[in-house]
Amino acid sequence: MIDPLQRWSEYGEKPDFAGLLTYGGQPYTEDPAELAGADVAIVGAPTDDLVSDRPGTRYGPRAIRAASCPPGPHLETGVDALGALRVVDFGDAPIIPADAARSHEAIEATVRQVVEAGVLPVVLGGDHSISEPDVKACATRGSVGLIHFDTHTDTGTEVFGVEFSHGTPMFKLVEAGVVDPERYVQIGLRGYWPGREEFDWQRERGITSFFMHDVRDRGIKAVVADTLAAVGAGRVFVTVDIDVLDPAYAPGTGTPEPGGMTTGELLWACREVTSKVELVGADVVEVIPTAVGSADITALAADRVVRELLTGLALARRKESSTRS
Repeated sequence: MIDPLQRWSEYGEKPDFAGLLTYGGQPYTEDPAELAGADVAIVGAPTDDLVSDRPGTRYGPRAIRAASCPPGPHLETGVDALGALRVVDFGDAPIIPADAARSHEAIEATVRQVVEAGVLPVVLGGDHSISEPDVKACATRGSVGLIHFDTHTDTGTEVFGVEFSHGTPMFKLVEAGVVDPERYVQIGLRGYWPGREEFDWQRERGITSFFMHDVRDRGIKAVVADTLAAVGAGRVFVTVDIDVLDPAYAPGTGTPEPGGMTTGELLWACREVTSKVELVGADVVEVIPTAVGSADITALAADRVVRELLTGLALARRKESSTRS
């Protein structure tokens, strides 16, 4: 007879709808000392005080965790990222509602704890303004390259006359010297913002932009190949705004724009880039959940983006290990 108090760990698996809500059912800790030996730490950044349209991304980290699936092998690669990597859930940064400046300080400090422990952070947003503290915390040894999946460039100097916004973080990171503009690539741009001024600023600094017509006409594999060539060797941060997807695949976001990428294109691209670059961190942002768990297709897509980022990292680590041996 099975003991009704037998723990899930003794069965070797746990249903994703039961137990403490952590990413992929992975161990939870808020103690930096317990990060020792981990490869990746999941960090939540539940803030949306700087959005310019629909709010709700403060619920994104919880929704992505709820939509995350338990460990298992990736059927295309044969790699179980949650088995190959030691992943822990480091909880949420202690944000302060209605105080965006202090929330950003808390996010940067929390991600920095992960980096200082020698662990790679994957941050769940939150609006795209969180990329500023995320990338700053990861740029511990000078400027980094940036691979940026998004409908929008987020390189505005201001949005509605406000400099501190989810539409300005990439401008601020480049101007501060945190991101090397010549190793910065944007993928999936479309729609009606930004304008000539922002694109002139980008061209002057050598930022590479791939629009949706590039993805449609040339294919995602060609675009990713050119992206990897542009970022070259060196440390790279990957940021994914879920609105890079067509709203048919990700309706739950603040500034949806028709004509975007398919989920299949984005998932493959995330896995490919993280398997080929020297990854220092990543974030997935702008998810506004409307349902619970995997019933929310936007949160589900975001979870699978995270899983593909981890799968690419596991493939890269496996390649490094085989090369050393």
